[in-house]
Amino acid sequence: MEEEKKTVSEEKAGAPKAIDTPTTAQFESELKRLRYRHNFIKSLWSTVSSLIVVAAIAVIISTMILPVLRVTGTSMNPTLKNDEVLLCNKLADIERGDIVAFYYNNKVLIKRVIGLPGDVIDIAEDGTVYVNGEMLDEPYVSALAFGEADQEFPVQVQESRYFLCGDNRPISIDSRSTTIGCIAEENIIGVVFFRVLPFDSIGSM
Repeated sequence: MEEEKKTVSEEKAGAPKAIDTPTTAQFESELKRLRYRHNFIKSLWSTVSSLIVVAAIAVIISTMILPVLRVTGTSMNPTLKNDEVLLCNKLADIERGDIVAFYYNNKVLIKRVIGLPGDVIDIAEDGTVYVNGEMLDEPYVSALAFGEADQEFPVQVQESRYFLCGDNRPISIDSRSTTIGCIAEENIIGVVFFRVLPFDSIGSM
């Protein structure tokens, strides 16, 4: 009898345990959870990828086509004021009267185009500017002044160069000074065309 009990006990000990089979509802719930997780990860990756692409495009555009510039100083008053943020178009053709940004001694300066290649520039003692013998109409200048000018006028603008002046003529140091002179086309970043900040002045130039 004891041997029989022992045998039965051993058989029970070696018998496989019953496996809990999930119900259909549990299976469907787990399937939905996995699908949701998969779709969420897919959507998140798609969003991140899109943001990376947009950021890359924005960097390329801002570097290669539309650089963002900040005004420093008052040499372009009253047209531009200190700390204003501007957009510059590197692809635009440069014309007389345009405001351009250019590199000078590892700095970015902003001035107005007065003379194009081949133009003859003359400036009277009262600051009146003559281009090719004709007086230049300058409504953007609040006060004419000879300013920091040590050039021997008249000056003929060389090929691929531009004669630039700040709108604040009394204090602006520009092409009137031999220190800066006419600016080479290769040093010009582009034409300023849009004011981004401040918001109350936002708009095209």
